[in-house]
Amino acid sequence: MNIDQLRRSLKDRWLDYYQENRSWITRLSIWVSCEGKRRPSSSFILGALSTVEPRLVDLLPLIVDLSNHPDRIVVALGLNFDPEQELIHLKQLKAESESPKYLPASSVPEVKPSRPAEVDEACEGRDRTSKIDRSPR
Repeated sequence: MNIDQLRRSLKDRWLDYYQENRSWITRLSIWVSCEGKRRPSSSFILGALSTVEPRLVDLLPLIVDLSNHPDRIVVALGLNFDPEQELIHLKQLKAESESPKYLPASSVPEVKPSRPAEVDEACEGRDRTSKIDRSPR
């Protein structure tokens, strides 16, 4: 298991959980400011994620042995962000990716077709009006 994959998975699961339950999460007195980011408390985030991400349950004992400070754990897992701002950002990215993309107009100048070549099977030249005797001597 790659740590970056785990972080992405945790972030996605946390945002899904938050979005589904935001109506009551926003009214709880669990909001804190950590390193300039407004978010629910670390304990709340870790508790919620332990129910929706099975891999985290297996890793939490090891993580807590390394650091028993919930804020540090949340920062290390890449979860120190305001979920409201992140959802707004994701919505904007989705809208941009779904909007039609147009290529710029071509700036290549128009090339006029050249005049078709005249058939000159006798190899007499195009502009010759009089025939010159070219028979072998």
